[in-house]
Amino acid sequence: MIHRLQLALVALLVGHGTMTASQAQTLDKIARTNQIVVSYRESAIPFSYLLTPHKAVGFSVDVTEAIVDDVRKALGRPDLHTVYVPVTGQNRIPLLIDGSIDLECGSTTNTSARGKEVAFSTNYFYAGTRLMAKRESHIGDYADLAHKAVATVGGSTNEKVLRRQLDAEHVDADVVLTKDYADALREVANGKAAALALDDVLLYGLRANASDPTTWEVVGKTLQVEPYACMVRKDDPTFKRLVDGTFARLMKSSEFARLYAKWFESPIPPRGVDLHMPMGPELKRNLIERSDRPTQ
Repeated sequence: MIHRLQLALVALLVGHGTMTASQAQTLDKIARTNQIVVSYRESAIPFSYLLTPHKAVGFSVDVTEAIVDDVRKALGRPDLHTVYVPVTGQNRIPLLIDGSIDLECGSTTNTSARGKEVAFSTNYFYAGTRLMAKRESHIGDYADLAHKAVATVGGSTNEKVLRRQLDAEHVDADVVLTKDYADALREVANGKAAALALDDVLLYGLRANASDPTTWEVVGKTLQVEPYACMVRKDDPTFKRLVDGTFARLMKSSEFARLYAKWFESPIPPRGVDLHMPMGPELKRNLIERSDRPTQ
């Protein structure tokens, strides 16, 4: 029965000129195992984060679930099982490439360099690198990091952008690399670093959920506004087309705007904090263009 469903799906898509049989890799794997393996981040507020030890929530998690629903419909598998796997900035691409996960929607920047290893969906958010520090530190911009330590996530675009900015301003600072966003915050909270450098939206999320948000301040000029997108395996245009189709459906309707308002303009768990982040012009434009264009 599984084999017949796979062949029927392949035949349907080939008939519409959208694929060849050899390109149905991810959908074949999902149909064969009757499960789709998706990733989540543990502290990427409000995109993907743990609400309880076993439950991830967030904007990207809701997007993932919409994609999974469309996979169920495409395969005719209402009972398709979803397996959630935690990933970090360091292992998300290797886990996707080796087949450990089938889809990664979190807070991943769509870059040309990463596009050599994976494929990206329609862009669904835009963010830029900034700093966050304790108010008492009097750090206001990158020059204030001279002879201090600044934390960021290893392997992130923030690391690349931060190092470039420090070099451009001739700032002698020690860049401390961490596994994830919460670890970077702890480096500053524990006094091991003077500031952390992450995407602005992630900094606002971390600050909003800190034990005392008033002690933290997001500072510094915004560096290199970049798009977020879901990652899928390279050379699997059929699965990318399905994922992009989900974004087209959400963006053409009011559903994408509803999800955005839910996570960026409403109280979010666990503390009921509202980030008060209206949709920016880049994202508004991409609701119409639905581009997957990377940053350089």
